[in-house]
Amino acid sequence: MKRVHQVLSAACLGVIFLSASLSIHAQVGSKPGYNVTPSARDWQDLAKLPDWSGTWNPKITDQDQQIKTNMPPWKPEVAEIIKFQLAEEKAGRPTPLFVNCLPEGMPAWMLISHNSMEVLFTPGRVTMLGESDGNRLRRIYTDGRKHPEDPDPTFHGHSIGHWEGDTLVVDTVAILPQAIFAISEAAGVPHNGDIRITERIRLVGKDELHDELVITASHLLTKPWKTTRISFRQRAQKFDIVEGVCLEGSFRPAKDAKGFDIYEPIPMDIGGNRIPPQ
Repeated sequence: MKRVHQVLSAACLGVIFLSASLSIHAQVGSKPGYNVTPSARDWQDLAKLPDWSGTWNPKITDQDQQIKTNMPPWKPEVAEIIKFQLAEEKAGRPTPLFVNCLPEGMPAWMLISHNSMEVLFTPGRVTMLGESDGNRLRRIYTDGRKHPEDPDPTFHGHSIGHWEGDTLVVDTVAILPQAIFAISEAAGVPHNGDIRITERIRLVGKDELHDELVITASHLLTKPWKTTRISFRQRAQKFDIVEGVCLEGSFRPAKDAKGFDIYEPIPMDIGGNRIPPQ
């Protein structure tokens, strides 16, 4: 009888452990981003999301208008820098904010882009791809994960999102303090840390995408700043995004001593100007 009780106890424990294992697997399985192979249902569910296909071009005139009508609430010392930079830009002497091959990063990624973008939906993730400097790759995790407790900061930060109807709500933290908070390609400063960006991205009409941003940056702003950026859709194949390679214009095709195709640096004068052929 004692042996029977031992067998039954072991069997009960086995059922408990099996049930727990199945429960954990079911929980994890519902979150494809956690190294779990997406199911056919996960892929089918993507059809329920809004159509963000095609190529998206930023509405540059709206970006320019925002500078005139919706300036961020800069702290006084930052406002002086921005005022000087805008004056220099108008005078044809733009501040070289993005000439060093570093990614534009967030929030400049969504605020000042003049380049096209594609948006891809896969189970547990939204991926944004752009042209620009070849580093325009943004991942927004929609699999239910939280921000890491001790994240490794990056130029684009750590973004998690969820859907509220047809609106993608995104929260971004862990952005490198060196990333530029820019309102134009020649006006902006490093955010210096402690920045958080909340976005609500949605279709307005058939071919217009609105990104409503709320940016909190305690080192630069006196209060959170709200702004909207608009992109419009291009469906024709000729509007596909192209490869962007940083400093490609600083090299030219050549042949090495063995006849292999290579790139060689183009001689530059002071200020980065090319030296004309002699």
